Amino acid sequence: MQLTVHTDYALRVLLYLAHFPQKRVGTEEISSAYGISKNHLVRVVHTLAAGGFLRVTVGRSGGVELARPPQEIGLGEVVRASEASFRLAECHETAQNTCPIVPVCGLKPCLDEALAAFMSTLDRYTLADLIRDKSRAKFVQLVSP
Repeated sequence: MQLTVHTDYALRVLLYLAHFPQKRVGTEEISSAYGISKNHLVRVVHTLAAGGFLRVTVGRSGGVELARPPQEIGLGEVVRASEASFRLAECHETAQNTCPIVPVCGLKPCLDEALAAFMSTLDRYTLADLIRDKSRAKFVQLVSP
């Protein structure tokens, strides 16, 4: 399974903001730090705000900041909010499924179990866990334009 770029960027945005907890950050700053399109980043920020992870302030002194403390932002929750689909194979899409062996195939239950294990692992971690042992100074050096 591969997460979409949208989810990858969502996690990066949250990591960035977790390292600057007392600061409202402009999307230009995050875009520049990661070298990603500002237009794409705006869509990601919209998703994160709709999911209750970010607070967005518009205007001259606007920007984004975490809506909750890092220890209250679960990685599984973020992935569920930012992934459009968890379709691992065609059989997960009942409406468009054309696979002729679905009635006798044992693959779907295996994939369902694997996805549940993947999400269960993510559910054990929060944003705070990702930054706990990392040096803020090193992170800032890496992302500074």
